[in-house]
Amino acid sequence: MADTQVTQDNQDPIFQIQRVYLKEASLEQPNSPAILLDPEQPTVDIQLGVNATPVAEGVYEVMVTATVQTKIKDKTVFLVEATQAGIFELRNLPPEQMGPIMGIACPQIVYPYLRGNVADLIQRGGFPPVHLSEINFQAMYEQQQAAQAAPAEATA
Repeated sequence: MADTQVTQDNQDPIFQIQRVYLKEASLEQPNSPAILLDPEQPTVDIQLGVNATPVAEGVYEVMVTATVQTKIKDKTVFLVEATQAGIFELRNLPPEQMGPIMGIACPQIVYPYLRGNVADLIQRGGFPPVHLSEINFQAMYEQQQAAQAAPAEATA
């Protein structure tokens, strides 16, 4: 009977955070100090990306990357690139749930850490912090799925 209990326990779904960490961060100010004297307000461009890769059996690294670039005219004021990652253990989950978990649930866990690190890095560079907005990772995931399905339908 104990063997039956162990077997059943081994089939329980597992979704655990192993670790959340700052994988990479950089701040560039290629036109400082001259551009800092320009009174014009810079434009801000923010790009986000999500990537998931297997690390071991049932263990995945999920990364959320942000690129924040501010410019005055065609000159960069600063460029921040940061990747926040998490290691997640995902076992005994239905295959159709793996994509949404790695594309929605895991990024939702990692993203608040990325937001804080990006704001801190920008502020430590001598600028007012740029606060990244809340992200609807479900909508982002659905857009990516639709974009991937569109080329497949076009070739069919």
